[in-house]
Amino acid sequence: MDTRQLKQEIIEYSKEIGIDKIGFASADVFGELKERLKRQQSLKYQSGFEKGSNEERTEPERLLPGAQSILSIAIAYPSRMKDAPISTKEDRRGIFARASWGIDYHVVLRDRLEKLSAFINEKLPDSVNKVMVDTGELSDRAVAERAGIGFSGKNTSIITPEFGSFVYLGELITNIPFIPDDPVEDSCGDCRKCLDACPTGALVQGGQLNAQRCIAFLTQTKDFLPDEFRTKIGTRIYGCDTCQVVCPRNKKVDFHIHPEFEPENEIAKPKLKPMLRISNREFKDTFGHVSGSWRGKKPLQRNALIALGHYKDKTAVEEMIGVMNNDPRPVIRGTAAWALGKIGTEEAYEAIKTAMEKEQDEQVLYEMEKGLDFLKEPSAK
Repeated sequence: MDTRQLKQEIIEYSKEIGIDKIGFASADVFGELKERLKRQQSLKYQSGFEKGSNEERTEPERLLPGAQSILSIAIAYPSRMKDAPISTKEDRRGIFARASWGIDYHVVLRDRLEKLSAFINEKLPDSVNKVMVDTGELSDRAVAERAGIGFSGKNTSIITPEFGSFVYLGELITNIPFIPDDPVEDSCGDCRKCLDACPTGALVQGGQLNAQRCIAFLTQTKDFLPDEFRTKIGTRIYGCDTCQVVCPRNKKVDFHIHPEFEPENEIAKPKLKPMLRISNREFKDTFGHVSGSWRGKKPLQRNALIALGHYKDKTAVEEMIGVMNNDPRPVIRGTAAWALGKIGTEEAYEAIKTAMEKEQDEQVLYEMEKGLDFLKEPSAK
């Protein structure tokens, strides 16, 4: 079959199945990316969530022998929540990043890509394809940039001309030699709003991210959150959108094309206190279908405690004392003690002192000491 004709048919079919943008790239080695990965590793800037070796992440033929092309897809998601619930003094709320609104995008994009693969196999039975969404070895952004989906912005996001950076990315490696598309011209110019707005300075320079300082990464860790980031995380439960929200290319960008990605308001902006006592079954039933649940409930509960401390929510003190005294997980007990100290009531002060008498975990005791340091003069609070 004429690959030019097949390419056009794939583009048309992609629109039918809900793919907003598709681009075609060569399967050549990503040489520049390989060098960048080496630099990131030497600087210890990687998150640790990355999959595969540098070779697997930059040499498509290692993933699919005989690879000739890579198809990159983009699907837009909303940037604004309709009728967003209000956080009140009685019911404080946290927030999930926009990329975790609606159904887990891994599921949705994989479905689209599998359909695309089946379509290609139907047209060309000898074709061999491999589908990947985010958790694969290849860099979705590097592929999308090469395929002309958008340019890589200073905030390290792919910025499309049509949908800004509010897009999910996925790719399909194939042994079909398609004519590649042209890259999109970088349009960041002298703008540095994302770099200046990053709460933790994780954006070291345009296009370079220290993932170890990125709030989006930190909200997914399971250990105690380092002190310097606890006030920075604010009321975020999962992820961070700051570098995208401030981007001029995202001004007035808000696409509600796919019902699957519409936020369920009570999940995207959940009440914090109920998150402290949620069971494993309730967590799975409530949050299991969103991408922000992939690390389990522990990081989200830790973040909820930090958010309640940020709010200085006195209505949560009794419940947080219960968590500090009874939760079997040291990270949760310790974070509860720290947050109680931030809230700063007489009741919290006495509860921490009492809890210290029976606590045996050294890290938890250290967090309790921090809590007491906030409460040296509880009567003045």
